[in-house]
Amino acid sequence: MKKKIIRALISVSDKSKLTRILPTLKKFKIEILSSGGTFKYIKKCGFSCLEISNYTNFQEILDGRVKTLHPKIHSGILFKRDNKKHIKEMKLQKFKNIDLIIVNFYPFEKTVLKTKKEDRIIENIDIGGPALARSAAKNFKHVTIITSNNQLESLIHEINNNKGSTSLEFRKRLSQEAFTETAHYDSNISKYFNKVTHNRYPEKITLSGTLINKMRYGENPHQSGALYSQGDFDHLEKLNGKELSYNNYNDIYYGLDIANSLPNGIGTTIIKHANPSGVSIEKKQLLSFEQAFNCDPISAFGGVIICNYKINYETAKEINKKFFEVVVAKDFDTKALSILKQKKNLRLIKNSKMYDPGEIVFNSLSKNFILQNSDNNNFNKNNFKIVSKKKPTKKILDDLIFAFSICRFVKSNAIVLTNNYSTVGIGSGQPSRLDSCEIAVNKMKKFNHDTENLVAASDAFFPFVDGIESLVQSGVKAIIQPYGSIKDKEIIKFANNTNTILVFSKTRHFRH
Repeated sequence: MKKKIIRALISVSDKSKLTRILPTLKKFKIEILSSGGTFKYIKKCGFSCLEISNYTNFQEILDGRVKTLHPKIHSGILFKRDNKKHIKEMKLQKFKNIDLIIVNFYPFEKTVLKTKKEDRIIENIDIGGPALARSAAKNFKHVTIITSNNQLESLIHEINNNKGSTSLEFRKRLSQEAFTETAHYDSNISKYFNKVTHNRYPEKITLSGTLINKMRYGENPHQSGALYSQGDFDHLEKLNGKELSYNNYNDIYYGLDIANSLPNGIGTTIIKHANPSGVSIEKKQLLSFEQAFNCDPISAFGGVIICNYKINYETAKEINKKFFEVVVAKDFDTKALSILKQKKNLRLIKNSKMYDPGEIVFNSLSKNFILQNSDNNNFNKNNFKIVSKKKPTKKILDDLIFAFSICRFVKSNAIVLTNNYSTVGIGSGQPSRLDSCEIAVNKMKKFNHDTENLVAASDAFFPFVDGIESLVQSGVKAIIQPYGSIKDKEIIKFANNTNTILVFSKTRHFRH
């Protein structure tokens, strides 16, 4: 069912693409209604336009808060062209139909990012725009609704192909997009008010995101997938390689969480299947990469590297000798980029901005989801208590805290062994903490790591002495773990009997 466009109403905040559609409207003699800055812009571009206040005989009031909210406007949009009662009422009121709405909303989301001034933020809550969009979207059988500049090209094509009309299928698709746009817009307003009123877990919540890209497939080839962002997505810039996959993104963001917990400007993290295979905070970047890789070179194969530095030529040469899926870095110098680009499929990602994981994270559980505040705060010495008779040196304590920082990002049950600020053994994802100890120790032995300054971290307390005993027998000199077990006194006694340093964390950090 095609519908001819006689009259259009245009009210846009972003006018950057408006000149694309105006010649088409003129070509098919479509009357234009507009107001405020949009009216002035259209007139300045040399096109005919009727100001809404002259059309409704009602002047804008309240500093422009009320201009399109008028019965003559919304009746013109909402009336059913095939309903006799509606036609009769429109004739009685001498109201005309409005067949096309082109609208985009005040930039509320961008305003929130730019300022904390409440008055300015509130004034950027659009009322009239979403009302126009919802009215037109509801009456899609008769009215065409445009809510994004990205839709203008398809509108031009549709009008030209249908000689001034639009098809029902076209209008219905735009209706769906309009309701999605208003829902997304309102969800951002809701999120803002939840934040300023400190309502972390409201009675109802809406989660919205913007499509970044559709993937070739999801977690497995038979699954579909797409990436959405709830905020800015300009911190990752792909410089080379194939499109990123579901699993690539999963590992990248897991790695970024770890990288952000490391000292700013240093550190290398290698991720494989959402677990670190090696991490190092050696200050020299080449050594940092080598230590992270050597922790578990077999698991690092085909992994994702996150570098908290600008990769230089020497480091790039070493990276290029191995097989990785993705390399993420603060930047790449010219020679480094040249050598890494020799592998056409290697994804090179520039992460120039500090990634913000957000205050709230959520996990999906089928049709349900769990919200919780994030577990990304950096540790300091006040978060820990030395409980053994033997006290750690500053260096050993710093290494213990580093090990514990990595441990909270390893799938539980988690055990991390480190030596001089680099991991040398990681045991993850086991139902038994003792099994995780054995895996971490076996990896350390398999790759012949030095045990001179070996320390260990556990993401939760040891329920029995056997776990801590296996670590001490393997050369561990110091252990860090959360307190809270009924066996804590036995653990402390064992540490003192074996002259082992034992530090308790005041908080537990499972990662499931």
